Amino acid sequence: MAYKSTYDCVTDLERNGHLIRISEEVDPYLEMAAIHLRVFQNNGPAIYFENVKGCQFGAVSNLFGTLERSKFMFRDTLENIQKLVELKGDPIKALKSPLKNISVGMTALKAFPRKSYNNPVLANKTTIDKLPLIQCWPNDGGAFITLPLVYTEDIDKPGVMDSNLGMYRIQLNGNEYQLNKEVGLHYQLHRGIGVHQSKANAKEQPLKVSIFVGGPPSHILAGVMPLPEGISELTFAGAIGDRRFRYTYQDGYCISSDADFVITGEVYPNENKPEGPFGDHLGYYSLKHDFPVMRVTNVFHRKNAIWPFTVVGRPPQEDTQFGALIHEITGDAIPQEIPGLHEINAVDAAGVHPLLFAIGSERYTPYINERKPAEILTIANHILGTGQLSLVKYLFIATKEDNPKLSTQNPEQFLKHILERVDWTRDLHFQTNTTIDTLDYSGEGLNSGSKLVIAAAGEKKRELAIELPDINLPDGYREPKMVMPGVVAISASTYQSSSETEKQTLGFNVKHSTNEIVLIILVDDSEFCAKTINNFLWTTFTKSNPSHDIHGIDSFMENKHWGCRGALIIDARTKSHHAPPLELDPEIEKRVDKLGAKGKSLYGVI
Repeated sequence: MAYKSTYDCVTDLERNGHLIRISEEVDPYLEMAAIHLRVFQNNGPAIYFENVKGCQFGAVSNLFGTLERSKFMFRDTLENIQKLVELKGDPIKALKSPLKNISVGMTALKAFPRKSYNNPVLANKTTIDKLPLIQCWPNDGGAFITLPLVYTEDIDKPGVMDSNLGMYRIQLNGNEYQLNKEVGLHYQLHRGIGVHQSKANAKEQPLKVSIFVGGPPSHILAGVMPLPEGISELTFAGAIGDRRFRYTYQDGYCISSDADFVITGEVYPNENKPEGPFGDHLGYYSLKHDFPVMRVTNVFHRKNAIWPFTVVGRPPQEDTQFGALIHEITGDAIPQEIPGLHEINAVDAAGVHPLLFAIGSERYTPYINERKPAEILTIANHILGTGQLSLVKYLFIATKEDNPKLSTQNPEQFLKHILERVDWTRDLHFQTNTTIDTLDYSGEGLNSGSKLVIAAAGEKKRELAIELPDINLPDGYREPKMVMPGVVAISASTYQSSSETEKQTLGFNVKHSTNEIVLIILVDDSEFCAKTINNFLWTTFTKSNPSHDIHGIDSFMENKHWGCRGALIIDARTKSHHAPPLELDPEIEKRVDKLGAKGKSLYGVI
């Protein structure tokens, strides 16, 4: 469907039963986000907020809340985009079936951006304080744009074809920002926009930035799509949206003609201000840190402009469905790029970057006595050197030959397969003092932490315990609970230090009968951790730093290789440097409950 604006998309979704309207006045402070969260949790429709308190503009959320709705929005182009991705991996297919693939060529023709001389978004001006200032979580530093499309150009190669369009969060007010004059930009210098800023800094010139909000949903998808280096987000937006990306220039700024809002401004060299806190997709607040500040020059908007937004928090959330749609489009694109890799899954329940599952092959190395990880270690290193996958903290990798039916999409079965085969004396491969995701506070500094590859190959070595064995615990450790076969969670007293945990775990003694406990998790609340597999994944892998928080029964160091002969222990307790978890406001929740009463807009939805 070739939508020309957010309004077109909202109208189409409503006409086809994919959207509801909320007519009651709603507060952009916490209430709109709480409504979104509740509707998303109930697998509900997109939400159009007609009456935003203190604001003339309407807002829409949950556009991508289900894969079904996303596929509906791109129903006319999705198949051809999938073919384009497939043909990139195997272009010979196009030569074998030229007539069959002619529609793919037509899709590609719509990919190129088009300069426009009719720009509806320039029709009106406003100011930041007149926008929907949506604050999602109680301790956020202010209101944020959560679906911004941040556009910059290379100062050495200006023009749309060498531009960058990325979704980097924008803080609109709060902290030290001068309202209507400044906004905060959160991004890292290794991103596309960071490269552009570094070049502008070197020339001691400000970087011109355009922030697009709204427009066709294809623009939003382009902003989050992990495209290969050198492929423009604008071309992808045109192809998936069945409408060429239209743009013009105003005072040196690129303006998206189809956007609902455009905020323009400049980022000056070495001009930073505190940004945050912000409730993020790991389920915690990312804390206040210095990030670039943008001096605002103009805020444009079209007639009947609609403000799209989303809410991030402990997964699954709407951004989970972005991942599902991206996988629907790309299929096996990443495995095709890495020889020997069959399948990967950035585990959403663990916050995506903290945990990755992978399946590879042991194709080349013959073993006389025992199969063990070899090629899959090479594959693991390749994974950790690939784009956003470089942010992975824990990587578990298995071999396809051991179980051709194994899938990374079933976390419990995948971990069971690993734990049945892993050898803790050899299969732990650490990278210490390295970089991790900026939003991950399990390390002791911003962007600072460690990584661990756990590689398992070969025959099944053990049966995993399914009942709690006798465990001798030191003082301060209590309430052991079975999480899944082979895994126990234990509540522990307040964390003191890594060295103190190491001393205390020397007293651990697990008395096996025949089946084994292979992994022990130290947590604040073992009952919560063991309640669901998602609780276990979230607690364990978002709250631990491998180099500091992994211990083991009967551990040893040999030739700088660390291992253990008994169970591996992961300390996933809360530490003093961790960011606080996200919690809902009870009073706001009561207001949302009222909207679900009979005769109200959310009756039958929540």
